Amino acid sequence: MTNLLSQDTPLNLNIGGTVREYTWNYQNQSVRVVYEVLGNGTPVLLLPAFSTVSMRSEMGGIAKLLSSNFQTIAVDFPGFGDSDRLSLDYQPAIYHQFLQDFVRSCLQTPIAVVSAGHSSAYVLDLANKQPSLFSRIVLVAPTWRGPLPTMGLSREQANIGKNLVRSPIVGQLLYKLNTAPSFLSWMYRRHVYVDANKLTPEFVEHKWRNTQKPGARYAPAAFVTGNLDAVHSQSEYLELASSLNMPLMVVVGESVPKKSRADMDALAALPNVISVTLPGTLGMHEEYSQEVVEAIEPFLRAI
Repeated sequence: MTNLLSQDTPLNLNIGGTVREYTWNYQNQSVRVVYEVLGNGTPVLLLPAFSTVSMRSEMGGIAKLLSSNFQTIAVDFPGFGDSDRLSLDYQPAIYHQFLQDFVRSCLQTPIAVVSAGHSSAYVLDLANKQPSLFSRIVLVAPTWRGPLPTMGLSREQANIGKNLVRSPIVGQLLYKLNTAPSFLSWMYRRHVYVDANKLTPEFVEHKWRNTQKPGARYAPAAFVTGNLDAVHSQSEYLELASSLNMPLMVVVGESVPKKSRADMDALAALPNVISVTLPGTLGMHEEYSQEVVEAIEPFLRAI
């Protein structure tokens, strides 16, 4: 694949808002976290899905469509996007603490949140522990289990995989193979996007460039191997949702892979959940942002 941008060209992850930085202190280390604010009105926190290519710009379509009536805040998680990518041992405790600290420090609470993919379990957990932080929650194509555990790998095998990717030489090679443009395109065609025509060379190049930053492999390795799974069973996940005392909406993708779809359907079937099924698969928050916003905006307006 021909590179459209040189390695030295800055990667623009902006969505058209005001880019801000939050200095997060974690275990005596300063972590620079980048977030972007767009629009005016009632604030809504937008959390991208954890993935090899996770970045706030994947929430850009939702942010722009909501910005006429809401103030949207889209975040790059530590280890992803424009935020610092330190060589931490990424695990759930990091993101539990980060989400709590970010909401308390940077946002007006209680706040509505739209969470995509794997970030959902962190939102549900924090909402249970500190319900005063959130006013209502939207989960878009929510998942709780990383790719390798979903494929059947044991936690021991997944840990071996994580440590291999973290290693200096073998890890760099494995990461290079798993972030090659051809592999990213295949991954998107398989379970992230429905319409392959949207996977233009420019689109894939943009995603690939995001994977090439210094330290980029550490957090994605933890996600892929299941080491960012905030829960370890469907029953534990459903318990987090069923015990909430605030409005909860779940958006299910029509074309989501079988195992993930079963989890989403179980979540949507809970008596305290408002649900809707729309076109799309695991990347529906980005690919079908128009349809998602049309479905969730009335729910958010009820704040």
